[in-house]
Amino acid sequence: MLGVRKKKLLFFVAEDWYFCSHRLPLGVAAREADYEVTVVTRVREHGEQILEAGLRLIPIELERRSANPLAEIRFLFQLWKIYRQEQPDLVHHVSLKPVLYGSLVAMLAGVPRVVNAMAGMGILFSSTSLKARVLRVPVLVAFRVLLGGGRKRMILQNPDNVAEMVGARIVSLERVRLIKGAGVNLAEYALRPEPDGVPRIVLVARMLWDKGVGDFVAAARLLRQQGVSAEFLLVGEPDDANPATISTAQLQSWQDDGVVQWLGRRSDVPAILASCHIACLPSYYGEGVPKSLLEAAACGRAIVTTDAPGCREVVRDGENGLLVPVKDVVALAGAIKVLVEDPALRVRMGAAGRRLAEAEFSVESVAQQTLQVYAELLEA
Repeated sequence: MLGVRKKKLLFFVAEDWYFCSHRLPLGVAAREADYEVTVVTRVREHGEQILEAGLRLIPIELERRSANPLAEIRFLFQLWKIYRQEQPDLVHHVSLKPVLYGSLVAMLAGVPRVVNAMAGMGILFSSTSLKARVLRVPVLVAFRVLLGGGRKRMILQNPDNVAEMVGARIVSLERVRLIKGAGVNLAEYALRPEPDGVPRIVLVARMLWDKGVGDFVAAARLLRQQGVSAEFLLVGEPDDANPATISTAQLQSWQDDGVVQWLGRRSDVPAILASCHIACLPSYYGEGVPKSLLEAAACGRAIVTTDAPGCREVVRDGENGLLVPVKDVVALAGAIKVLVEDPALRVRMGAAGRRLAEAEFSVESVAQQTLQVYAELLEA
């Protein structure tokens, strides 16, 4: 007797590192749920990791900042050929450009079911620059045309984004599913006691101005002037495909001045969090739910972050961390100082953060919620 054909699930994600960081556990969960899983992405350093997880891999060259219309048309044609050849039962697009391009190609290739996941609204919607304001108009029009339809679902990560997308009539509320972030591996990011020594504050993120890196450095400088004894760490690398990237020269200059230590990109983030006392992310990027904050909460670290969409989904002010106004360096420095000077408060907040991570943000919970969206579409 012939077996039942596996349902074909195709992910389209811009970068292989991002898929491995944010969606690999979901891909593995889908494979274990008897999907045939294929990942379409730009491959640089993480192709083997995807293959070793038992997933198929199709490399594709997507330039996130390309302004060449002919190159974009060639890319769309290449993507259309992949969709036509693979004939997936379901595609899952992640982040702005894959959502737009993937939705267009899925429509042209006759893909029957589409999940579009936005990890926050990103720089296009958070930036006040003239270029961003001009580009928002055609993007919103494209959203309205491409993202509707009965066999499509949009996954958003925080209630602010849901209100924005529904309020702008991009997608109807019944087609939106709220799933708070990509989840955190609670075993890998385990609860650790605080280390001895001078309090260390760490910011883990891509080195972008919009992630509040400049504000973090300014707060560190202000606290040093006030005589506060603490060490400030930056973990992450610049993102040359993002116009808000911070140059390596600037990061090195801050380190040379002794204001912060810049550790670059690291693969041992759990160990780094275990060596620190406070996690900080003064972001105004347009976040979904920042994964670095989930990881810090899971490790039992008190958090200082901005009262901004996504960030306030992780931090309950006064419970597991402190919220400060966006772009307010004085308030940021003051919140960090409160935690530096009160170890007992840090410990209480860290324990509350771990409980929150266990209750709401485990990677298993996020995977199961997403698999339910797939099942809903396949049963429709």
